[in-house]
Amino acid sequence: MKNTNLYFYLVKEKPKTLSIKNWSLDDRPREKLLQKGKEVLSDAELVAILIGSGSRNESAVDLSKRILHSVNFSLNDLGKLSVQELMKFKGIGEAKAIAIMAATELGRRRKSEELPDKVKITSSKLAFHVFHPLIGELQHEEFWVAFLNNSNNVLSTSQLSKGGITGTLVDIRLIFKQALSNGATSIILAHNHPSGTLRPSEMDKNLTQKISDAGLSLDIKVLDHLIVTEKTYFSFADEGLL
Repeated sequence: MKNTNLYFYLVKEKPKTLSIKNWSLDDRPREKLLQKGKEVLSDAELVAILIGSGSRNESAVDLSKRILHSVNFSLNDLGKLSVQELMKFKGIGEAKAIAIMAATELGRRRKSEELPDKVKITSSKLAFHVFHPLIGELQHEEFWVAFLNNSNNVLSTSQLSKGGITGTLVDIRLIFKQALSNGATSIILAHNHPSGTLRPSEMDKNLTQKISDAGLSLDIKVLDHLIVTEKTYFSFADEGLL
């Protein structure tokens, strides 16, 4: 006679993913952070702490690994995912998606604050390091200005405008109003190209010339204009366009 109870168990019962709660204390992300420090945690474990839990058939760590795998384990690319894109992963609701976005944005802002005060600009590469944390990874265009003293030390940076994917407007008068209020003797312009192209448009060239001409009457020199992308830059000064 068939043992129906055993038969039902063998047919219906499915293996379940071991919950993080059942892991050893050393392997739980939160406990590992407390006991061993944040540095020992993998990216997936850090994301798992953010989302708190996975789904019925997947732990938070496994879910985090799947999300990271979708962006080739690039934290920069993770920060570009929208709430809607994150919510496509089973186990990620709106609250968890927002938590991930907030954490990546905090990371971006922290990176932008790591620039030392009064950094001296002696090359386009150093100027790139000033602007890249601010605009290098954005999906829309922004126009920024660095204000420098007569020793080429950065006094401050300022966002002049914020636009769409393909362009942004700039008020030239506002640039020099801020330059005068900062006591700047020179400025460096920068804007990003979300498309990744490094070729300046005719509009870019014309705007650069207008700003440079306006600065002459105030004895405020435009030292450079950078087009910034995620990985590199184009320098008007290096290319002889200033």
